[in-house]
Amino acid sequence: MTYDTQNIFAKILRGEIPCTKVYEDDHTIAFMDIMPQADGHTLVLPKAASVNLLDADASTFAALFASVQKIARAVKTGMGADGVIITQFNEAAAGQTVFHLHVHVIPRWEGVALRRHSGTMESPDVLKANAAKIIAAL
Repeated sequence: MTYDTQNIFAKILRGEIPCTKVYEDDHTIAFMDIMPQADGHTLVLPKAASVNLLDADASTFAALFASVQKIARAVKTGMGADGVIITQFNEAAAGQTVFHLHVHVIPRWEGVALRRHSGTMESPDVLKANAAKIIAAL
């Protein structure tokens, strides 16, 4: 698969579409998932263009996963979660829907089920409030 420069994450990286950002450095960006499976569901992306883990340059992973760890710690602390899920999908058959490499950081609480990734967008105010908790924990 060829990288599509018009995918939604590429547009976010270029500033053409807004996001609720929680973190950014020279190599990565993290922002709130607009259809969260749990409050505080955050996405971490490399700025380098790649469809997914299978075609990414190996040099991408050090910075990406350093940011994933940093965000996971902040999500767990900031959201008061019992744990976090770190997940990443490769190709449509595996559940990938946006074809720019990204990692999901999803907080989990004992006894609380994940919501479906349903297509229903979360309120911008809720996303901003959750982002503020995560940013404060950074």
